[in-house]
Amino acid sequence: MSKVDEITRDSWIMSTFPEWGTWLNEEIENEEVKPGTVAMWWLGCTGIWFKTPGGANITIDLWAGNGKRTHGDGKMKVGHQMANMCGARMMQPNLRAVPFVIDPFAIKQVDAVLATHYHQDHMSAEYASHVLKSGMTTVDENGNEIPVPFIGPKKSVELWQKWGVPADRCITVKPGDTIKIKDIEIVALDSFDRTCITTTDSQGPDREDLRGKCPTDMDEKAVNYLVKTPGGNIYHSGDSHYSIRYAQHGKEYDIDVAFGSYGENPVGMQDKMTSVDILRMAEALRTGRMGFKDYYDLQNLKADTKMRQSIAGETEKPATI
Repeated sequence: MSKVDEITRDSWIMSTFPEWGTWLNEEIENEEVKPGTVAMWWLGCTGIWFKTPGGANITIDLWAGNGKRTHGDGKMKVGHQMANMCGARMMQPNLRAVPFVIDPFAIKQVDAVLATHYHQDHMSAEYASHVLKSGMTTVDENGNEIPVPFIGPKKSVELWQKWGVPADRCITVKPGDTIKIKDIEIVALDSFDRTCITTTDSQGPDREDLRGKCPTDMDEKAVNYLVKTPGGNIYHSGDSHYSIRYAQHGKEYDIDVAFGSYGENPVGMQDKMTSVDILRMAEALRTGRMGFKDYYDLQNLKADTKMRQSIAGETEKPATI
């Protein structure tokens, strides 16, 4: 059989996906973290991997999915959080434009799986399945061997359990809670993700009607994290927008590095922090170093234009030179 006869769509997918293969998996496994330091890797979207000298490996918001895969009918689902936020229905073609940098099924050891909130690009059923089926374990603060825990706010825990993660593997956190993982201490803090707070459990006819209401259940839907490591304290803001309450976190905690969700916003919509917001966040948190969880891998300026037009009732105008 010739080479071209052997090739199928499935063989092409298996030979090219994930695009980085196990390159990053191997790099993380082989990294020797020196005393008094911490190693971090960006996994795309808001996903971060942390590794410490004490052998702690934790992930926050590891996502193994993708964005849109078809034009469909060109509209967002009624009740989708983006539709709730801006009142528009035209679909944003926010395709995932960065490669998959890690193979979730090739991960050999992780000590905790964390999620800031329950949106689909911050949690992964594939990753959860691998962690469960592989039988990975870690140790608690008393040195006892335990199954790897899944840590997140109430809605994230509910989603994990819906996927089949046992309830006794899940730890529900709310602002103020602390958890020890080897030489890491994780502090759950307030989230400022106003897109998440407008998310309803259902997008069907039975969905909650938020019109005329001021939702107050943020603590059940989303949290930020402060990760205290031997190499410094790292602030992970999930998908939080800018808030003046960052100043409170900056006063209450010593923060060495902060990660903020950076991206552009169409007119009539606030979903990500712009460069100005990121600078204000850094000032409020009193941190000298800012990391950008880059949302340009999901952004499409044409989508922003179309959403603006759908809100404003404009028609697309020809470009002028």
